[in-house]
Amino acid sequence: MEIYNLEKNNKIEIENNLVNENTQKKFLETTLGKTINAAVDIGIKTLLPDFIDEQIINIKDNLLNYGLKDGIKTTIDDAIDLGKSAVGIITGNFENISQMQSAMQSGGLIDGISELIDVVINKVRKEGIINNTVANTLIQGKNVILDNIENNIEEAFNKQYKSIEYINKYIDNWKEYYNNKNFEGMEKEYKKIESQIKNIAPIEKTIDNVKTIEMLHKLIQNNGHNFNLEQEQLELVEKLK
Repeated sequence: MEIYNLEKNNKIEIENNLVNENTQKKFLETTLGKTINAAVDIGIKTLLPDFIDEQIINIKDNLLNYGLKDGIKTTIDDAIDLGKSAVGIITGNFENISQMQSAMQSGGLIDGISELIDVVINKVRKEGIINNTVANTLIQGKNVILDNIENNIEEAFNKQYKSIEYINKYIDNWKEYYNNKNFEGMEKEYKKIESQIKNIAPIEKTIDNVKTIEMLHKLIQNNGHNFNLEQEQLELVEKLK
């Protein structure tokens, strides 16, 4: 009965964690938002080499407070919507990292950020927070900032490809240990999966495989490492093939 209840609870957990459009959008907002934020910081430092860190931070904070922060989120969301249509995803979720990357490129993310930077810098200049010299330097050297953003976004997606590659490897290793009824080996790979899953984009197939492994792993663990599962539980194994 304990095993059945655990399985039932885990089914509920999987249902509550199904990948949807909103979770993918939030992931991109957070990941790309941090990436763009860091690139803007580096770009300002490059364009204003004689400024001390405190001055750079002050300029950056003012840009964020006067629309850059909210604007980045909105620009990412707009790029997602336009990009999905451009790559043929009218409804539903991204199926892989490549689709996400193509959508961001096709959705005009960099062009949107370019326009946003102009608007925010001019707004801060109008408020008298930065002088004309600084404002003109940032606008005229905007391509430095945009190049940093583009490079950082590419690097972020490259990390995603690598993370997916790692987690798929760990999943295959876990399945091999499972087939050999080696719980010690399963536990080793399971911990790697747990550690890596926090870094990857919410792609439904990958998340579903991980959740299935999580359920099976806990079932066997709570069954005293006994691999003799009931038929309903064994059906979970079929999902991993």
